[in-house]
Amino acid sequence: MEGKRQAKISRLIQKELSEIFRRQTAAMGNVLVTVSTVRVSPDLSIAKVYLSIFPTEKSNEILENIKNQGKTVRYELAQAVKSTLRKCPDLSFYLDDSLDYAENIDRLLAANPTKPESE
Repeated sequence: MEGKRQAKISRLIQKELSEIFRRQTAAMGNVLVTVSTVRVSPDLSIAKVYLSIFPTEKSNEILENIKNQGKTVRYELAQAVKSTLRKCPDLSFYLDDSLDYAENIDRLLAANPTKPESE
């Protein structure tokens, strides 16, 4: 169970990372990176960041680029939260495919409608 402090720090990191990615992707054009969820460990040393990337065709490439630039992203985050956090957590980036999963389920349900059996 996530404590109040963990939840507060998760929201702060999510907000600041969203702004960092908005600035970085503005130059790229036609790419949208959304920070969908941030989960912080109980000791606040590790943050798992789940990203939703549009267009999905480029998502793996963009995720790898973000992972390669992880130290730079962490530095920018540390500068943004230095008045709130003493130590910036290590960042791990993951692809959030929950929207793709939900879309796939909707597509499958639309393709295979079930008919109720009548007695």
